[in-house]
Amino acid sequence: MKLSLAEGTALYRLLADPSRLRLLLLLEGYGLSATELTEITGLAQSRVSTHLTRLVRAGLLEVEREGKAALYRLSADDSGAAELWRVMQPKLGDAQARLDRERAEEIVRARTQSWADSVAGRMERYYSPGRTWEATARALINLVDLREVLDIASGDGVLAELLADRARAIICVDISYKVLSAARRRLNGRGNVSFCRADMHRLPLSPESFDHVFLMHALAYTREPALVLQAAAQVLKPGGRLVVAALHRHRHTAAMRAYDHVNLGIGVDALHALLIATGLRVETCRITSREPRPPYFEVISALARAPDKIASGSGIGQVRHPQAGPGFGGDLV
Repeated sequence: MKLSLAEGTALYRLLADPSRLRLLLLLEGYGLSATELTEITGLAQSRVSTHLTRLVRAGLLEVEREGKAALYRLSADDSGAAELWRVMQPKLGDAQARLDRERAEEIVRARTQSWADSVAGRMERYYSPGRTWEATARALINLVDLREVLDIASGDGVLAELLADRARAIICVDISYKVLSAARRRLNGRGNVSFCRADMHRLPLSPESFDHVFLMHALAYTREPALVLQAAAQVLKPGGRLVVAALHRHRHTAAMRAYDHVNLGIGVDALHALLIATGLRVETCRITSREPRPPYFEVISALARAPDKIASGSGIGQVRHPQAGPGFGGDLV
């Protein structure tokens, strides 16, 4: 959201007050009344009320009625103030903020309703010890047996770290020596993970080598997605599965440049058609997530399966697996 100079100056002044920052940090975790905020912070109730009024007016807070209480919560609005707060909030934290949070936890526990009751319908917006997407993913990954895995455009190994315990072997492929070196450090001691520097358009791997191939946000870095998907399809074993996460088509060129993307995402129909063209059977291809904040980026998730037998190809299909001896065309790092 664009702000005028006057609007920007007023916004920075609004967030330059330590008392208002204390209130915002408290309301990141809970819906609290003015009386409760006064008790937690030790500020005068008149000051708390004045601060709350200004924060509501700026679009940072909203007020909800729960029984007889008026509870203040962080707003879901997309104001300029909200954007600035999202940048500031992760960088804030000191002894006073921790003490405020401890006092807030005591007050919330003392209410007649449970914590779950107090955040019902908005639970994903509020912190609860141990309740994170990472924890959920690590719990659910125990349900799968991935066997031989290829992670294309693997970056610094975040996905491989998550999957390593459920795979017989993982190969991380990336074009950058630097990020693969970081992946090696992250996965140090994992004997079932190896690393290969290679172009994802021309994988130096044997055909029909992998049970699962992952393309997690790799398509944002190619002008030729058909080649990338074809390369991925050719290294799948019969019956193997290709997992794709890709940014849905958008118009935000500034974001594209900021993250070194070379395209503006891909459409659902276009991705589906490209997967079909590789000879894979598409099981799902749809938008599965939408960010709650501007510019509301959406992500497509696709799952496609190789047929029982993939016909031998030429070119990429003739190059050997990196651990198969002479003829490997990539760089082990």
